[in-house]
Amino acid sequence: MFPNQLPSKPKTGKYGEAYLPFGFTCTSAKAHTTESLEYAQNFCVEDTDVFAITYPKSGTIWMQEILPLVLNGGDLTPIHTIPNWERVPWLEEKQLARVVDKLASPRALVSHLPYSLMPPSFCTSKAKVIYVMRNPKDIMVSSYYFHQMAGCLEDPGTFEEFMDKFLEGKVMFGKWTDHVKSWRNSELGDRIMYITYEEMVEDLPASLRHISDFLGCNLTEEVIQKIAEHCSFKSMQNNNMSNFSLMPKVCMDSDKSPFLRKGIAGDWKNHFSSEQLARFTSVISKELEDCSLVLRSPQLWTKRRKGSVQLELSAIGNQQI
Repeated sequence: MFPNQLPSKPKTGKYGEAYLPFGFTCTSAKAHTTESLEYAQNFCVEDTDVFAITYPKSGTIWMQEILPLVLNGGDLTPIHTIPNWERVPWLEEKQLARVVDKLASPRALVSHLPYSLMPPSFCTSKAKVIYVMRNPKDIMVSSYYFHQMAGCLEDPGTFEEFMDKFLEGKVMFGKWTDHVKSWRNSELGDRIMYITYEEMVEDLPASLRHISDFLGCNLTEEVIQKIAEHCSFKSMQNNNMSNFSLMPKVCMDSDKSPFLRKGIAGDWKNHFSSEQLARFTSVISKELEDCSLVLRSPQLWTKRRKGSVQLELSAIGNQQI
């Protein structure tokens, strides 16, 4: 989604006419084209590339702010002079082909693609991945409001109706459970780091230290604190290069909902009825039965192991999933 696009609100089709089928999933038909998806598949990944991979509404924009600063040692220039969709472009969106030659090495990119749809060159490279996970209930709430304000997406309908679509995978990039499992089972070894939105909200400096260590950047504590300050939710809300205020209203209507809405963990508690919570938890839990991911309270994702995060499905209640 870029400033030169002026979409009208799409109508619903099989997945919704807002969507473009891609492999076993779908993408936004306004932000992506057949050509951009083909470009992504043929993209030449370099060994020094760094990817932040997320399911939509899991902290993508946050990582677009963080990665350039970690990789360049805390130089604030890019986040104050380059729109986030150009400084850390999406692999699968139209903008990449326009800006790829401007990206300094090591290149930082983001993607919503499941592991199986990454380009072949990614699998044969040494490129590193930071996979950011988030409580799926908070993802769904954030996505519900995003669908209300984004001109490139279909209207979400009621919260109940949107929850049905979310659980059925009739949204961009399909089911959350499929996406998480694809990257949990990627077997990338020390090329991949797992982190959660909740960890970052609770202690951003500590998360930045993990990211710095993973990327071999060895940032000083002074630089860590500097990056944390400029990557706070309030700072990003006030940064025109990051808050999507450069987008025309027909693309992003902030009167309906701000793009950077709350930046907190646990807002789902203000939206789910007890019946909705029970159904959502039941579906997600069943779909994660064959996966070693664990969700538990009070930390959503805990028990770090080398190269992975294990999540427990035991004792799931109101504070879990």
